[in-house]
Amino acid sequence: MSREPNIRHLRLGALVALLAALPASAVPSKRGTPAKKTPVVKSASKKTVAKSKVSASKKRALARTRTGRNGSVAGGPWKEPTYADSTMGDSVDGEDLTVRQAAVDALGPYNGSVVVVDPKSGRILTIVNQKLALRSGFQPCSTIKLVSALAGLHEGVVDRETAVRVSRRKSLNLTEALATSDNPYFARVGVKLGFEKVLHYSKLFGLGERAAMDIDGEFAGTLPDTPPKFGGVGMMMSFGEGIRLTTLQLASLMAAISNGGTLYHLQYPRTPEDRRAFVPRVKRHLEINQEIPEIRPGMMGAAEWGTGRRAFYDPNEPIFGKTGTCTDRTTPTHLGWFGSFNEVDGQKLVVVVLLTGGKAVNGPVAAQVAGGVYKNLSGQRFFARGQSLTPIAPRALTAGPSFVPND
Repeated sequence: MSREPNIRHLRLGALVALLAALPASAVPSKRGTPAKKTPVVKSASKKTVAKSKVSASKKRALARTRTGRNGSVAGGPWKEPTYADSTMGDSVDGEDLTVRQAAVDALGPYNGSVVVVDPKSGRILTIVNQKLALRSGFQPCSTIKLVSALAGLHEGVVDRETAVRVSRRKSLNLTEALATSDNPYFARVGVKLGFEKVLHYSKLFGLGERAAMDIDGEFAGTLPDTPPKFGGVGMMMSFGEGIRLTTLQLASLMAAISNGGTLYHLQYPRTPEDRRAFVPRVKRHLEINQEIPEIRPGMMGAAEWGTGRRAFYDPNEPIFGKTGTCTDRTTPTHLGWFGSFNEVDGQKLVVVVLLTGGKAVNGPVAAQVAGGVYKNLSGQRFFARGQSLTPIAPRALTAGPSFVPND
């Protein structure tokens, strides 16, 4: 007679006895843990609009940022965190609080800065993360391609329709190169222009000088005295090598492209009296009215199907922009740029986004933030026809010198 049934019976009995000996806490309950009551939080007052409400998702995002013993951010050699409270230390005096809230909500938990400007007057409507926007410049990455394109068109070294071979099997025209941010294309433009002309046009478009006329502590950015050692003028005009750019400088350039070539002194009125007495101040007129129509299709293409498509292009409210992604080795930090403007019912608004941090930061994410600003404002009918973004005192403009082509 086989003893196998008895052995199975003994094993089963031992298993039952072992389970019975386990403490009750080790056995999961089907009822689950009772939910904790959520404390009631009082709504914030208007005076605290400088700081956005810290949501649970924002807290989780902040918790994801970790630094090692050497201070580097996880995932790379970068020193800047990807997530932070970007409103810390900001002053909202004089800002358009509707625009600011739209920008703060769109930026969310990212460590970065958002600058919004009225391109018809040069008035700064908001600066989120004022310390980051003013304290120093960063490598412009591929946003420098706008300078390269305008200079190349003006000097006749490139046109919109002609395809340029960028690799063995690939050729691109200017629209495609801007939309896809092609480095070889603009490196060739830079080489054809030469360092002296590149430097000349960069200065004309406001690089290397303060963009605002009434902000203490604004960094002027820098331009190299000689071609950069790493990649020369080709890398300078395709990747921004050797240049340090601020969000205000990029906003000033985007405003000039948006309004047809007027480079304004950006102004940041901080009191009711300053706003009532506001008068636009022209730095200089840029004769680029023939070049702007040639780059607009590429800038629109970036937002519609190119590198900036996460801005969520809407044909009824088009966005024109340029992304930038690179690592600023001097900081070091990974960067995500998006310089842009929109057109809705005759109104235009410039939005510039700069993100700093680790590998999660790039130009497409910056485009998504900028798109969120436009979407938030559109939902509030901010661009309603006939609305004046900047009340202007009835005085004459103070014009600066006009654009002078390089010899």
